[in-house]
Amino acid sequence: MAGGNDVSESTVRRWRDELIGLLAAQAPRLDRVLKKVVKQGGEVVLIDGTLIRTQRRTGSADRQNYSGKHRTHGLHFLALTDEKGRLIWISAARPGSTHDNIAARHDHILAHLRAAGLGALADLGFRGLDNDILEPVIVTGYAASRTHKLTPGEKKANRVLAVGRAPVEHGFAHLKNWRILTKLHTDPAHDTQLLRALLVLTNLEVNR
Repeated sequence: MAGGNDVSESTVRRWRDELIGLLAAQAPRLDRVLKKVVKQGGEVVLIDGTLIRTQRRTGSADRQNYSGKHRTHGLHFLALTDEKGRLIWISAARPGSTHDNIAARHDHILAHLRAAGLGALADLGFRGLDNDILEPVIVTGYAASRTHKLTPGEKKANRVLAVGRAPVEHGFAHLKNWRILTKLHTDPAHDTQLLRALLVLTNLEVNR
């Protein structure tokens, strides 16, 4: 682009970064997007965490970006989709070692859901986030242990929950289709802006 338009490479990079910033600014805030879901008649959202792989950096400072679950380096993001799997919100980037529950607590997900009057379907990584037994907002299913085998009813509930959560993977798939995500360096501030810009572009493409 620089050669074809007779401008310097630094100018093109500055234009690129300004465009990413403008797009990222259009990404919805968590409280506003939940209100929009309610206004459109929605009752639940789907929540999940994902790891965006990044190029490994040298030095001990990069250890926190290593995800033992995925066995690779990257940055952790939380995302919400509607019931159909359309991405509606994405969090700031955090080190790849971040647990889903820790990220959700940092973003006050539970409080925002209660304020909006919405429920959320989540995987077992979010167990313990909502300890309200009588009126739980976040539904995570049942986990087996050495001392507790799942009952037929619990297994059936898990299958139903898995079907309800399936669309969230489609939302992540749409986002991860962008090839630029295969070349990320570990820069949380820049990568947060980039992911939010891609969220805006993804929704424009999906809703076209």
